[in-house]
Amino acid sequence: MKKWYVVNAKSRQEKVAKQRLFQFGVEAFFPECQENRLIRGKHQVVTVPLFPGYLFARFDVMSHYRAVRYSHGVRGVVSYGSDPVEMDESVIIMLKSNLENGHVNIRPPAFKPGQPVRIQSGYFEGLEAVFEREVAAQHRVILLLNTLHQHKVVIGRECIEAL
Repeated sequence: MKKWYVVNAKSRQEKVAKQRLFQFGVEAFFPECQENRLIRGKHQVVTVPLFPGYLFARFDVMSHYRAVRYSHGVRGVVSYGSDPVEMDESVIIMLKSNLENGHVNIRPPAFKPGQPVRIQSGYFEGLEAVFEREVAAQHRVILLLNTLHQHKVVIGRECIEAL
Protein backbone atom coordinates (compact mmCIF):
# COMPACT_ATOMS: atom_id res chain seq x y z
CA MET A 1 0.00 0.00 0.00
CA LYS A 2 1.42 3.40 -1.00
CA LYS A 3 1.86 5.96 1.76
CA TRP A 4 3.72 9.25 2.09
CA TYR A 5 7.14 9.33 3.75
CA VAL A 6 9.74 12.02 4.38
CA VAL A 7 12.98 11.58 2.46
CA ASN A 8 16.19 13.27 3.62
CA ALA A 9 18.17 14.42 0.60
CA LYS A 10 21.89 15.02 0.38
CA SER A 11 22.94 18.65 0.62
CA ARG A 12 21.34 20.70 -2.18
CA GLN A 13 20.32 17.54 -4.08
CA GLU A 14 16.57 17.56 -3.45
CA LYS A 15 15.76 18.01 -7.15
CA VAL A 16 18.19 15.25 -8.14
CA ALA A 17 16.53 12.91 -5.64
CA LYS A 18 13.06 13.87 -6.86
CA GLN A 19 14.02 13.15 -10.48
CA ARG A 20 15.62 9.80 -9.60
CA LEU A 21 12.57 8.74 -7.56
CA PHE A 22 10.34 9.65 -10.49
CA GLN A 23 12.45 7.37 -12.71
CA PHE A 24 11.71 4.52 -10.28
CA GLY A 25 7.98 5.21 -10.51
CA VAL A 26 7.80 6.84 -7.08
CA GLU A 27 5.63 9.92 -6.67
CA ALA A 28 7.74 12.67 -5.10
CA PHE A 29 6.84 16.16 -3.92
CA PHE A 30 9.47 18.81 -3.27
CA PRO A 31 7.67 21.98 -2.12
CA GLU A 32 9.37 25.26 -2.90
CA CYS A 33 8.38 28.83 -2.16
CA GLN A 34 9.45 32.26 -3.30
CA GLU A 35 10.84 34.91 -1.02
CA ASN A 36 12.36 38.34 -1.34
CA ARG A 37 16.07 38.53 -0.62
CA LEU A 38 18.58 41.32 -0.71
CA ILE A 39 21.25 40.23 -3.21
CA ARG A 40 24.11 42.62 -4.00
CA GLY A 41 22.06 45.53 -2.70
CA LYS A 42 18.95 44.72 -4.76
CA HIS A 43 15.72 43.05 -3.69
CA GLN A 44 15.14 39.94 -5.77
CA VAL A 45 12.56 37.16 -5.69
CA VAL A 46 14.28 33.79 -5.34
CA THR A 47 12.93 30.24 -5.22
CA VAL A 48 13.94 28.32 -2.10
CA PRO A 49 12.98 24.94 -0.61
CA LEU A 50 10.14 25.08 1.90
CA PHE A 51 11.89 22.31 3.85
CA PRO A 52 15.58 22.44 2.90
CA GLY A 53 17.09 18.96 2.69
CA TYR A 54 13.74 17.15 2.64
CA LEU A 55 11.13 16.01 0.16
CA PHE A 56 8.08 13.77 0.35
CA ALA A 57 7.71 10.46 -1.46
CA ARG A 58 4.68 8.22 -1.86
CA PHE A 59 5.58 4.58 -2.20
CA ASP A 60 4.95 1.05 -0.96
CA VAL A 61 7.59 0.26 1.67
CA MET A 62 7.60 -3.44 0.86
CA SER A 63 8.39 -3.00 -2.84
CA HIS A 64 10.20 0.35 -3.15
CA TYR A 65 12.00 1.06 0.13
CA ARG A 66 15.46 -0.01 -1.08
CA ALA A 67 15.06 1.85 -4.38
CA VAL A 68 14.12 5.02 -2.50
CA ARG A 69 16.70 4.63 0.26
CA TYR A 70 19.60 4.10 -2.12
CA SER A 71 18.57 6.52 -4.89
CA HIS A 72 21.04 9.07 -6.13
CA GLY A 73 20.69 12.26 -4.05
CA VAL A 74 18.99 10.52 -1.11
CA ARG A 75 20.63 10.42 2.31
CA GLY A 76 17.88 8.32 3.85
CA VAL A 77 14.23 7.93 4.75
CA VAL A 78 13.20 9.56 8.02
CA SER A 79 12.64 6.67 10.43
CA TYR A 80 11.81 5.93 14.01
CA GLY A 81 14.12 3.07 14.85
CA SER A 82 14.11 0.87 11.77
CA ASP A 83 10.58 1.82 10.67
CA PRO A 84 10.05 4.68 8.20
CA VAL A 85 7.75 7.34 9.62
CA GLU A 86 4.51 7.73 7.67
CA MET A 87 3.51 11.27 6.69
CA ASP A 88 -0.10 12.31 7.14
CA GLU A 89 -1.53 12.71 3.64
CA SER A 90 -3.59 15.72 4.75
CA VAL A 91 -0.35 17.72 5.12
CA ILE A 92 0.60 16.95 1.52
CA ILE A 93 -2.90 17.84 0.33
CA MET A 94 -2.75 21.14 2.24
CA LEU A 95 0.67 22.01 0.77
CA LYS A 96 -0.45 21.13 -2.76
CA SER A 97 -3.65 23.14 -2.36
CA ASN A 98 -1.51 26.23 -1.68
CA LEU A 99 0.49 25.89 -4.90
CA GLU A 100 0.57 28.91 -7.19
CA ASN A 101 2.67 28.67 -10.35
CA GLY A 102 4.43 25.62 -8.92
CA HIS A 103 5.37 27.31 -5.62
CA VAL A 104 3.76 27.02 -2.20
CA ASN A 105 2.17 30.35 -1.37
CA ILE A 106 2.74 31.14 2.28
CA ARG A 107 0.49 33.93 3.42
CA PRO A 108 1.42 35.51 6.72
CA PRO A 109 -1.51 36.28 8.99
CA ALA A 110 -3.17 39.55 8.08
CA PHE A 111 -3.33 42.24 10.74
CA LYS A 112 -5.97 44.95 10.68
CA PRO A 113 -5.41 48.60 11.63
CA GLY A 114 -6.27 49.07 15.30
CA GLN A 115 -5.74 45.37 16.14
CA PRO A 116 -3.92 44.75 19.45
CA VAL A 117 -0.65 42.79 19.09
CA ARG A 118 2.19 41.61 21.31
CA ILE A 119 5.82 42.07 20.37
CA GLN A 120 7.58 38.68 20.49
CA SER A 121 11.24 39.66 20.13
CA GLY A 122 13.66 42.56 20.06
CA TYR A 123 13.98 45.59 22.31
CA PHE A 124 10.24 45.80 22.95
CA GLU A 125 9.69 42.08 23.62
CA GLY A 126 6.60 41.42 25.72
CA LEU A 127 5.04 44.85 25.21
CA GLU A 128 1.58 45.26 23.79
CA ALA A 129 0.96 47.60 20.88
CA VAL A 130 -1.66 48.54 18.32
CA PHE A 131 -1.12 47.59 14.68
CA GLU A 132 -1.19 50.68 12.47
CA ARG A 133 -0.09 49.53 9.01
CA GLU A 134 2.30 47.33 7.08
CA VAL A 135 5.31 48.47 5.07
CA ALA A 136 5.00 45.60 2.60
CA ALA A 137 8.13 46.11 0.54
CA GLN A 138 10.30 45.75 3.64
CA HIS A 139 8.32 43.05 5.53
CA ARG A 140 7.98 45.50 8.39
CA VAL A 141 5.05 46.94 10.29
CA ILE A 142 4.30 50.20 12.05
CA LEU A 143 2.93 49.85 15.59
CA LEU A 144 1.71 52.25 18.24
CA LEU A 145 3.28 51.26 21.56
CA ASN A 146 0.97 51.25 24.56
CA THR A 147 3.06 53.40 26.91
CA LEU A 148 2.32 56.73 28.60
CA HIS A 149 2.17 58.24 25.13
CA GLN A 150 1.57 56.20 22.03
CA HIS A 151 4.91 56.07 20.21
CA LYS A 152 5.23 54.80 16.67
CA VAL A 153 7.78 52.06 16.15
CA VAL A 154 8.73 50.13 13.01
CA ILE A 155 9.69 46.46 13.48
CA GLY A 156 9.81 43.23 11.51
CA ARG A 157 6.46 41.60 10.77
CA GLU A 158 7.74 38.28 12.12
CA CYS A 159 8.24 39.86 15.56
CA ILE A 160 4.55 40.30 16.40
CA GLU A 161 1.57 38.12 17.19
CA ALA A 162 -2.13 38.92 17.46
CA LEU A 163 -3.68 39.12 20.91
